[in-house]
Amino acid sequence: MIDLRSDTVTKPTAAMRAAMTAAEVGDDVFGEDPTVRRLEERVAEHLGTEAALFVPSGTMANQIAVRLHCRPGDELICEETSHVVLWEGGGPAALSGVTCRPIRGTSGLFTALDLPAPRPTDIHAPQTRLVWLENTHNRGGGRVHPLADVCEIAATARGYGLALHLDGARLWNAVVAAGVPAAEWCRHFDTVSVCFSKGLGAPVGSAIAGPQTLITLARRYRKLFGGAMRQAGVLAAACLHALDHHLSGLTGDHVNARLIAAAVADTPGLRLVPETVETNLIWFEADAALGSAQAVADRLRTRGVLVAPLGEQTLRACTHLDVTRADCEQAADVIRRHAGG
Repeated sequence: MIDLRSDTVTKPTAAMRAAMTAAEVGDDVFGEDPTVRRLEERVAEHLGTEAALFVPSGTMANQIAVRLHCRPGDELICEETSHVVLWEGGGPAALSGVTCRPIRGTSGLFTALDLPAPRPTDIHAPQTRLVWLENTHNRGGGRVHPLADVCEIAATARGYGLALHLDGARLWNAVVAAGVPAAEWCRHFDTVSVCFSKGLGAPVGSAIAGPQTLITLARRYRKLFGGAMRQAGVLAAACLHALDHHLSGLTGDHVNARLIAAAVADTPGLRLVPETVETNLIWFEADAALGSAQAVADRLRTRGVLVAPLGEQTLRACTHLDVTRADCEQAADVIRRHAGG
């Protein structure tokens, strides 16, 4: 099977497994795992922040950020198709008593002109505390927020006295696609989350980064949310290996994604949404005449290609470390020949 359902389906390479086996470990709850500490220092340096904290998942990193910046009864502002709204189980409300105030963007992106003013300071209103961006934006088709827009959004939010968080689960892809260093994106935010188990191919792990005072508090919330780990160096070693060896491969993922996108565009009854593919995500819709998204996915599955049905007529394909150019060329041929029935 050529598995294009997600960039989370990757398996550790032999070299990554060797790095995990050789990892020096200790008790991370006591702050004594040297490999975890090395990863956290590396991430902070790469992102241009004072500190970073290793956590099991991107969702946990994001939910820690919500808790850091907001209190029960507060709200955060985000684009309406953001991961924190659609795919984190209602975490802001369930874990922190925080509501999301979604705003409509274009392919997941918004500008400073779209940013609403905070709610009035009134006993009847939730208090606006946080502005939330996702870069790249998953449901927006892997779009990259233009840096100029990020700067203007940050300036406007600061003018309102609001904090900013960047959900950078696929920030590595934005760095490669835009040619903008990670630290340049991150300097506009109070906190940033990044993920190692998507495009970088590690089996587990994300990080939240920011000022030392916030990351010290984040460590407490990691414990509260059940994310404190013990000999986690075996996982951190995989993430370090990914940073050393897999960042450069993202360029190939983006090229391969455009091969798949071209096949979708060539297939009657399929439509790219958005039409331009910037990174490794290809979102597309199937006309009802072709059947449901599940039916299209089933046809492709019988011919050795897996894509993800993520709506009644909506599908996603995703390129990653474990699919080669030859795999993507074959998948593109299958889509052209069989997706339409």
